Amino acid sequence: MFHKEGQKIILITLVVVVVSFFVIDRTIDIEWLRKTLMIFVLGFFLLILQFFRNPKRNTHANEMQALSPVDGKVVVIEEVFEKEYFKDKRLQVSVFMSPINVHVTRHPISGKVAYSKYHPGKYLVAWHPKASEENERTTVVVENDSFGKVLYRQIAGALAKRIVNYAVEGQDAKQGADSGFIKFGSRVDLFLPLDADIKVELNQKVRGGESVIAEMG
Repeated sequence: MFHKEGQKIILITLVVVVVSFFVIDRTIDIEWLRKTLMIFVLGFFLLILQFFRNPKRNTHANEMQALSPVDGKVVVIEEVFEKEYFKDKRLQVSVFMSPINVHVTRHPISGKVAYSKYHPGKYLVAWHPKASEENERTTVVVENDSFGKVLYRQIAGALAKRIVNYAVEGQDAKQGADSGFIKFGSRVDLFLPLDADIKVELNQKVRGGESVIAEMG
């Protein structure tokens, strides 16, 4: 199953692969070189398919838990001052996505979308300290009774050139449901209340819509 954001790219890539196979077969006489080029082209196509896959996730909805918005590795767990929306201290948990991770962004909690904004910006590497404030990004805040307000931020990386955000202010957000997509590598920052009980560790691998990031007591 592939994400709708990848349908056009997959189709274009398939056409390029078919044409490339035809050209390679007709123009390259050296057998080992012909096979090597075909394997390379096929590998590229498989990489595109891998990137845009959208596997079903077994989300167990729980008002007292915040789930990981994306697949990847936890690279930041710290108390920070959130400047854009809260303008106070929050617990930040950041998940870095490599190009081979699933890049679907999912709502970490259920509730009402209180804020949704796109910010144009730079394309610093996703782990750069200033990426959260200077890169292209979108910020979404979802509110419910258990957590109050939770903010998550999609951040473009050096390879990511387009962020897709489906969250609209005033709409209902369902925990684990698609809320966007980031094309070709990046990270997501999650900002939680200071009294949230963090359930992950640095360098831990997490799955979007399944892994519990934090709980409210």
